[in-house]
Amino acid sequence: MHTVEPDVVTDVLIVGSGPAGASAALALSTYGVPNIVVTRHARLADTPRAHITNQRTMEVLRDLGVEAEVVAKATPQHLMGDTTFCTSLAGEELGRVRSWGNDPLVQAAHELASPTRMCDMPQHLMEPVLIDAAVARGTNLRFGTVYTSFVQDDEGVTATVEDRLRGDEYTIRAKYLIGADGGRSRVAEDAGLPMGGQMGVAGSINIVFDMDLSKYTAHRPSTLYWVLAPGATVGGIGAGLVRCVRPWNEWMIVWGYDVDAGAPDLTTEYAESIVRRLVGDDDIPVTIKSSSAWTVNEMYAQTYSNGRVFCAGDATHRHPPSNGLGSNTSIQDAYNLAWKLKLVLDGTASPGLLDTYTAERAPIGRQIVTRANKSIGETAPVFEALDGLSPQTPEQLWANIAARKDDTEAAEKQRAELREAIAFKVYEFNAHGVDLNQRYPAESSSAIVPDGTADPGFDRDPELYHQPTSRPGAKLPHAWITSGTRTLSTLDTVGRGRFTLLTGIGGADWIRAAGAQHLEIATAVIGPGQEYEDPYGDWARLSEVADGGALLVRPDGYVAFRHATAAASPEDAERLLTDAVRRILGRA
Repeated sequence: MHTVEPDVVTDVLIVGSGPAGASAALALSTYGVPNIVVTRHARLADTPRAHITNQRTMEVLRDLGVEAEVVAKATPQHLMGDTTFCTSLAGEELGRVRSWGNDPLVQAAHELASPTRMCDMPQHLMEPVLIDAAVARGTNLRFGTVYTSFVQDDEGVTATVEDRLRGDEYTIRAKYLIGADGGRSRVAEDAGLPMGGQMGVAGSINIVFDMDLSKYTAHRPSTLYWVLAPGATVGGIGAGLVRCVRPWNEWMIVWGYDVDAGAPDLTTEYAESIVRRLVGDDDIPVTIKSSSAWTVNEMYAQTYSNGRVFCAGDATHRHPPSNGLGSNTSIQDAYNLAWKLKLVLDGTASPGLLDTYTAERAPIGRQIVTRANKSIGETAPVFEALDGLSPQTPEQLWANIAARKDDTEAAEKQRAELREAIAFKVYEFNAHGVDLNQRYPAESSSAIVPDGTADPGFDRDPELYHQPTSRPGAKLPHAWITSGTRTLSTLDTVGRGRFTLLTGIGGADWIRAAGAQHLEIATAVIGPGQEYEDPYGDWARLSEVADGGALLVRPDGYVAFRHATAAASPEDAERLLTDAVRRILGRA
């Protein structure tokens, strides 16, 4: 039992203002939950860091009301996708991959999958959008405030923090604590979260710089330019990387170093030498803005909580930037947790609902750590096609690259191997299924009610291709529907912090049952002459239920309960829905 009077009291204390912490604050404030964010830094992110923002994350931001602002500030999808492999930006081009949904077939899949489009939103632009909206809705933000420790009891958590400006400590009493303090999370360490994998498997350097590279990039617009140069396979993410921050004059280079030997001295001269090496043009003026060293990690938490302490984002999954999964998974972690905290805090749900956070998100965290590190290894065949992995002089590598242009059988084979190796990078640059196929099995999460159907699995490669389904544990399928003169997505009928029941003509018993619950459940009836209509017939095809059937969708857009047909009676509908709601809320 807590006895010492704390200095500050709130419902939820969030440590860290990165994508996970900022989005947790935004969601909680949107739901009316008092929260405080503390960050040890004096400002938000000052470097681009995470940037790829996928469709699922954009759906989250759409629900939280900031999608339009992100779209306005981000690099649009059509400028992201000519991922180029070259010897330098000014040098020879070895091949390209249509990426991030810009392949015509993949683009169609993106259009069908979601009302949103992916974009490139660097972290130093994303964080202010999230934090500004959170503060405007009630979040208290404290810069220059270092978390030092916590103690918890049956009723809450008391955290000690230090004000870096004054130098004194004070305590914050919260009902729950969220550790979103990054890849070296002190909160996760203090909570004793068990980890799998390992840290520091390779070393990388980030160099942020200004340089007008439009003459080398505007005709092949891309977020990423991969440079195969001598030394590029040392540590790091598998090759030298020139990343566009803002087209076409703000950039970041990622270059490897031998983690066993330690990071080099990051002088301005060193940084400029790497920039010149990868750009291949010594005449364009360059301004180095910052340099920093980091390590490639392959680590994931096996459980995301300890009592009233929860962790999210890089605190629970640490991996290289391959596939652009970091901030996306972090934001989705927070979105999964926030509505559950809201319902527990207002007494609607039992604390057992919070156990589903680990059950649902930990397998996703492990999956994306594995996927990101696997993508690094999938760069090696590009070098192998050029005999670039064996120890040799730079002159020999250039000769190998030049040899692919010869009119010989060996060169033809080399060209084929290079094309195949570059094309295989779709698992990093077009992994639509990794982005959208996340499912929460009812066997492991009590917030999902099984409907008795067997898991059908996936018809196509689940990493490359999204497969929508209304089966409990999957994200509600997107379809364009209408309401009067408005066209909107099925996803626009759900969210906003409450459950939603979707049905059609013949589903009146479900609507009455929803109104009888001790839980706010919005309703959406889709069909001719109803509040929502299905003029294209897409919803009828995707819903996988009859007109009189029902889907109960959680605040995070995931299907929690499905009944494929109309209820046998009003009493039957109320019994089925009540049992489902009790299971979800942990009150069964």
